[in-house]
Amino acid sequence: MLANLCRYLYSYCMTIMRDVRELSVTEAAQRGVAGLIAEAERGADLVVTRRNHPVAAVVGIGRLALLESAESDLRDLALVLARAATDTGRRTSLDDVLTAFGHTRESLAALPEDD
Repeated sequence: MLANLCRYLYSYCMTIMRDVRELSVTEAAQRGVAGLIAEAERGADLVVTRRNHPVAAVVGIGRLALLESAESDLRDLALVLARAATDTGRRTSLDDVLTAFGHTRESLAALPEDD
């Protein structure tokens, strides 16, 4: 199961990665905001660099939604992988948890309802 999750994670990441065009802050300023937006609308991913270090990205809204969805999925997958790697199979019953906190099912049922 863990190997399948890793394969899925790798293939999923490969589908969202693609070539990114880099341009300097000077080049970005020469193209202007309208020019950068037009390129992003056409599907280009632009990375603006200053002294050869990335400082900003310009992507279309569809691409941003895809990246945000991928981030959420990757976070969930990381949690699943961590749990799978550390799961001992030991489970604790609800009654044992209640006892540890000084309660029983009956004592919980007797508590007043919150409105």
